Amino acid sequence: MATLYTYAESNIRKTWLLMFFFLVFLIFLGWLFSYLLDNSIFLVIAVILAIFQSFLSYWYSDKVVLAITRAKPIEEKNNPELYRLVENLSITAGLPLPKIYIIDEAQPNAFATGRDAKHAVIVVTRGLLEKLEKSELEGVISHELSHIGNKDMLLQTVIVILVGIVAMISNLFLRISFWSGERRERERERDFTDVFLMLFGIIAAILAPIAATLIQLAISRKREFLADASGALLTRYPEGLARALEKISADPNSLRVANNSTAHLFIASPFRGKELKSWFTKLFSTHPPVEERIKALREMSI
Repeated sequence: MATLYTYAESNIRKTWLLMFFFLVFLIFLGWLFSYLLDNSIFLVIAVILAIFQSFLSYWYSDKVVLAITRAKPIEEKNNPELYRLVENLSITAGLPLPKIYIIDEAQPNAFATGRDAKHAVIVVTRGLLEKLEKSELEGVISHELSHIGNKDMLLQTVIVILVGIVAMISNLFLRISFWSGERRERERERDFTDVFLMLFGIIAAILAPIAATLIQLAISRKREFLADASGALLTRYPEGLARALEKISADPNSLRVANNSTAHLFIASPFRGKELKSWFTKLFSTHPPVEERIKALREMSI
């Protein structure tokens, strides 16, 4: 029978498997693009990026995410009530006290990052502290501590780097192939096989970041239900997190620092309005429907 401990061990294995998969995937893309353009530079770039991303993803992915979201560290003297709340829940969860960062944005939201429990960070927005009651805030913090305890925040943070690098090398190929295509047009002599292979390469360059994103989404949606359940068990008050999710999802403010590469990290989608208007955004949603999460939490209270 699966337990929270087996989920945590599974997430560690997934992190290393994911890093290995992207390492091979990047080198394959580099070889393919180098072959199609008859230029080894892509393979060299891919190998360098593969080695670089493996190092960067493990040791510095959390710092990259904090920089992207413009999160700033806060000390206990800045908000002693928040520190006591996080400290008490950390003790209950049997976890070291994580560092606490804040994003100066009106939208209530939060996420956890870091490579392990000893280097974990919990990030909250100003809006979360201003708009949530204590029991609701406890629910959100317990959810983020569950990500730390379940050891899946490294997996989610690493994905930000990996997906970004795949998108970058694919975009570079598209730009170079476009320039190369114009040059070949002027030469007039074109082999049908070369044209076919070039089209295949362009399709691969377009689909590669989409495939990487789909992997990201498949992992992100599943982990939210687990963190909700783990957080509710931690506080023994599922209603607190359920009400917090209602307030967070209903808040009209946009989160300016959020983008597609970091959206999956937050407790709820940071985008406002788009998920209701666009079927495409629904397809690539980083979170399961809030209504389903709230329903599951309230069923725990029965």
